[in-house]
Amino acid sequence: MFKRDLYLQKLIDRKNNHLIKVITGIRRSGKSFLLNEIFKSFLLESGVRADHIISFGFDLEEDVLLLDDYYKNEPTLIKQGRQTKVNSKKFLAYINELTKDKDTYYLLLDEIQILDRFVNVLNSFAKHNYDVYVTGSNSRFLSKDVDTEFGGRGDRIHLLPLAFNEYLSDAKLERRDALDEYIRYGGIPLVQLGNNDETKTSVAESILNETYIKDVLERHPQVDVNVLKETLKVISSMISTPINPTKIENTFNSVYNMKITNDTIASYIEWFEDSYLLNKVERYDVKGRRYIGSPYKVFFEDIGIRNAALNFRDIDETDIIENIVYNELRYRGFNVDVGIVYINEPTDRKDKNGKTIYKETGTEVDFVANKGNKTYYIQVAYKIDSLEKKDQEYKSIRNIPNSFKKIIVVKEEGRHYYTDEGFLRISLLDFLTNTDSLDWWYNKSYILFFRIIWQKIKYHMA
Repeated sequence: MFKRDLYLQKLIDRKNNHLIKVITGIRRSGKSFLLNEIFKSFLLESGVRADHIISFGFDLEEDVLLLDDYYKNEPTLIKQGRQTKVNSKKFLAYINELTKDKDTYYLLLDEIQILDRFVNVLNSFAKHNYDVYVTGSNSRFLSKDVDTEFGGRGDRIHLLPLAFNEYLSDAKLERRDALDEYIRYGGIPLVQLGNNDETKTSVAESILNETYIKDVLERHPQVDVNVLKETLKVISSMISTPINPTKIENTFNSVYNMKITNDTIASYIEWFEDSYLLNKVERYDVKGRRYIGSPYKVFFEDIGIRNAALNFRDIDETDIIENIVYNELRYRGFNVDVGIVYINEPTDRKDKNGKTIYKETGTEVDFVANKGNKTYYIQVAYKIDSLEKKDQEYKSIRNIPNSFKKIIVVKEEGRHYYTDEGFLRISLLDFLTNTDSLDWWYNKSYILFFRIIWQKIKYHMA
């Protein structure tokens, strides 16, 4: 069983807080397992009586059949357009019969969106001796508008697919082999539980088409499914690259010989984002302290699903590990932006007095990660095997005029160390497997000393 200790603790911390705990996240990320297996086991082990824990899955026939005995003159299932809902009147009668005293009852409700008038039902629970936890998987429930669905009574917990450490807890592989599997198949538990490559590939592609694409189509039935899939494929091939709808439109025109407007593409990106398939990350001007709206970057919630969108044919590890680092930072609770540092650099041109003309250019910091009073600037590289590559990767963080920590994450293994410029250089594996890796030994006076030396060297070289 993959450990989900971080999310279990989040549920424990919110226990009995009089709010509706809403577990959101990409489909098949493990929301139901977290609630009905891991958290339920915790409640039982902590002394909660079994008859005060009510689990109900609105997608489970055996649970829905329990409602047939209530208001027998009414149907248990109600047709609403193309959808079938569970009769909320019957469900409330069922809950009322099970809750016979004033002690706290824990309601663990799965696929809540199948319940008719579920928002009103859940809001009514908040007034009584219920501690309510729900999951949902359709496009409305996955929408980021879920925070406002419950009139201020909702407490959202966003569940990511397995972080690498969580995957490693049950992978039964050495770290290096586990990382290779993770880079290819990502963190969807059902995918990683496959017995071989063929099974994992098949499951990932099936989940993409039968779950995520289908979910978007349910909300937007008018869309051309082929164009939708092609758009996702193009976006999948452009992770870690600054994009905007116009750039994708040009790609369709030049590569696919297809006409699709940038407004349509912008809508598709928004739909994918609402379903937690991907995340749009804005760029932040580090020196100017402002956001740059376009272009932006896109990273996938799960790298295995990204690879499935490309039929596992474009496994470019340089881009993938950047996506993995982004997801790991979010798992650790950071707010993450892409950084831009503008630098005045000399050109080959001279002015009329013979002085060198300088030009302002933007260089990228892969991630600016913030949490509380902590800020980290992070560069991600597949390998740094030459002075030219080193200068390329270090250039932006060398020119950040503050003392926040600078970190270089490299896929190649080796001991972590601080460079003579004061940057922490760490392997991808060490970064992923040590949650405190960003704060490994850091002596500010030591770093300041080497920064002063480095500035003097640059001055004399100029």
